[in-house]
Amino acid sequence: MNMQKPLAERMRPQTMKNFYGQKHLVGKDQVLRVMIDSDNISSMILWGPPGTGKTTLARIIAHETDAHFVQLSAINAGVKDVRSAIEDAQSYARLGTRSILFIDEVHRFNKAQQDAFLPSVEDGTIIFIGATTENPSFEVNNALLSRARVFTLELLQKEELVKIIDSALENTQENFGVANIVIKDDVKLFLAQMSHGDARIVLNALEVAVQISSSTGDVNDKTKTVEISKESVEQALQSSNILYDKNGEEHYNLISALHKSMRGGDADAAMYYLTRMLHGGEDPLYIARRIVRFASEDIGIANSFALPQAIAAYNACRFIGMPECGVNLAQAVVYMASSKKSIAIYEGYREALQDVKEHGNIPVPLHLRNAPTKMMKEMDYGKDYKYTPLASEDENKKQNFLPEKLKSKKYIK
Repeated sequence: MNMQKPLAERMRPQTMKNFYGQKHLVGKDQVLRVMIDSDNISSMILWGPPGTGKTTLARIIAHETDAHFVQLSAINAGVKDVRSAIEDAQSYARLGTRSILFIDEVHRFNKAQQDAFLPSVEDGTIIFIGATTENPSFEVNNALLSRARVFTLELLQKEELVKIIDSALENTQENFGVANIVIKDDVKLFLAQMSHGDARIVLNALEVAVQISSSTGDVNDKTKTVEISKESVEQALQSSNILYDKNGEEHYNLISALHKSMRGGDADAAMYYLTRMLHGGEDPLYIARRIVRFASEDIGIANSFALPQAIAAYNACRFIGMPECGVNLAQAVVYMASSKKSIAIYEGYREALQDVKEHGNIPVPLHLRNAPTKMMKEMDYGKDYKYTPLASEDENKKQNFLPEKLKSKKYIK
């Protein structure tokens, strides 16, 4: 086995027997397993977080259905590569062999690139399998999406990750170059838990942990033993395994959860999601801007101190930066979550905006216009306007400030 490749690549399952996770898809009598066993594969998109088995599953499908397998990555492949793969598929088709075109990170293909292989999907030249970590409904062309079935892969459970660890440890000499590896069950569980459902992380961290752990015996000693401690696992994992993509769906999931937790008055949940984002490397100023918006949108006139609190948090982030400003943001989100809420300003602004779009530029009533010139005065600019501080209560009640068409409108309710 090529030790130059990462352990996660060397351990990639070749058959369904060694594939862990996704029981809702490949378990007994489940939809994808039935499709594979009946040799009735159609085009599909595998959508799920990193390390959940998308590429592995595509390869297993090709292996177990005796299909020619072509893999492209949307990161570095172009239309020319797609057309070349289609030509290969046509050649295999003449020999009676089906072809699976697997495109990793398919969401990175633009419309033109996706359109390049659409006709070949339609006429059956290729079976298309795409893998993506992003929501296909946002990132994949509707024409292609309508011709492919979407299967959602889930994060692996801790128990499944422990099985993957045990599988890697079955042959320590071949996989790690040592005779024996000692790792306690609680350390395995810790590694599985800190890998956040990602099989690639668990295997790569295991490989690094073996390399940095203390060992006994000479380097060339076939009885060499490595004991993996919790500390070595922590060192191997560091902080790179936190599942957070600042440009991906998890970014939007977390900011949505933060916003809704503050709206719902759950300060503890708001604190948790804030910390998740900051620990994952989110820009604190982005979070601060969302809090400023929240202060007016969800609190508004219910608490006039919310907006100054949010702006103060934003300025604190600009002034001291991370990691120190984390506590400033924490204070702000707890304050927002604990505050009374009112959406009167938000709804009033939205309704007024709708009237602006619907009615266009309605002329400002003449009595509200200034008359700096004689001509304007002759045109009745400012006529009959009552200066509010000096007007009587009755005059103020009769004075209308909205255009005639909207005079009965009430935006703040």
